[in-house]
Amino acid sequence: MATKNNKIENKIEKLTKVKNKWCLCDDNQKKKIFNFSEKYKDFLSNNKTERECSNFIVSEAEKKGFKNLFELKNSKTKLKPGDKVYAVNQNKTVALFVIGKDEIENGLNILGAHIDSPRLDLKSNPLYEKNGFCLFDTHYYGGIKNYQWVTLPLAMHGVVVKKNGETIKINIGEKDDEPVFYITDLLPHLRKDKGLQEISGEQLDVVVANMSFKAENESEKTIENLKSILKSYNIEEDDFISAEIEIVPAGKARDLGLDRSMIVGYGHDDRSCAYTSLQAILECEKPKRTAVCLLVDKEEIGSYGATGMKSKFFENCVAEVINLTGTYNELKLKRALSNSNMISSDVTAGYDPSWASSYNIQTDAFLACGLSFNKYTGSRGKYDSNDASPEYIARLRKILDDNNLFYQFTEMGKVDQGGGGTIAYILAEYGMNVIDAGVPLLSMHAPFEVASKLDIYHAYLFYKAFLKEME
Repeated sequence: MATKNNKIENKIEKLTKVKNKWCLCDDNQKKKIFNFSEKYKDFLSNNKTERECSNFIVSEAEKKGFKNLFELKNSKTKLKPGDKVYAVNQNKTVALFVIGKDEIENGLNILGAHIDSPRLDLKSNPLYEKNGFCLFDTHYYGGIKNYQWVTLPLAMHGVVVKKNGETIKINIGEKDDEPVFYITDLLPHLRKDKGLQEISGEQLDVVVANMSFKAENESEKTIENLKSILKSYNIEEDDFISAEIEIVPAGKARDLGLDRSMIVGYGHDDRSCAYTSLQAILECEKPKRTAVCLLVDKEEIGSYGATGMKSKFFENCVAEVINLTGTYNELKLKRALSNSNMISSDVTAGYDPSWASSYNIQTDAFLACGLSFNKYTGSRGKYDSNDASPEYIARLRKILDDNNLFYQFTEMGKVDQGGGGTIAYILAEYGMNVIDAGVPLLSMHAPFEVASKLDIYHAYLFYKAFLKEME
């Protein structure tokens, strides 16, 4: 007679055996997946902040014939079906439109992802010296586990804006001949009376210098040497007040595993969905319904602020597009938004066998099983979630099956174990159809996350089909 444990193991094997979709891919399909992944890895490696992502998005869009919406507004240039426009908000949020054949008030097909990721930000007065070391004081951004950020090579990305308006771009730590930065941890030999002590946010300070410099009429000070180094970058200490500098993991995204089927890198959340959404709209030509790709900031901290989804930027952009395609009025704007279909393109938790007790194997997403749809997110009784309608899901299923795509409908961990949120509920306030659909990840919010190349590629294929085919 089988034991209870054997029955559980057999159930797990039965549930998981048929899920992995690599075995259904022929050599040509695998080649397409791997080729797409190489371009995605380059994007992930070279764009580690919202500003860098925004610059990349605009550059790629302009190559494909997208025009600046606000420049067209100022010149009173009318838009017609097939025209492509983009708008940028404070170099951190981008909205792209491909004008459709239908009237805009009949609704839009919208892909929405975010381009911010968990990280460490320098404080406004970050520089200080302590016992011969110079350090930068930081404040963590988003939901992180503090201990994961110590003893890693780190890079510094961002901008410094001087009083005269000059902007100095900062990118230090990514090239082989550049220095990196570091957050220390206590060695185990000196930790015997402390146990597994939690690392506080105030301890996440970055080591930046240790070489002293003998200043005139002063004792030897490491900080004076660092200030002289900063001047070589045309940066004074006071300039940090008007700076935006992010500390991120150094290094490139790389293939993971002997089979190279996965990618490990910083920022899969949510740039895996942002990149695939971007590629989908760049390839969109003369859609029936106006197609939109919205790539926003501040999702990791609640979507607040001028560049977050809760701002009026997107609504204002839609109003401007309506005005340039005909005559604007508020009723048209409300109709356009309420009649829209939206995919909240955001990642979800992939089942991790090393932490199996936190997952529900029957309902959670698996890597290499395709794009993951979450009918609802939120937590503990579906609080703070959008809940997609079955009618909308049925229409999505038709697109998925008509295009022979790999997909899974999932949840995020065990009930009452956890949960999460996206920008879905914000767009749902307009009354439009919204559902979350993204790439499953291992180690989400860690400095280095893991995604399957197969899932990333099928996200791109679905996003492209959605813009074209959703009625």
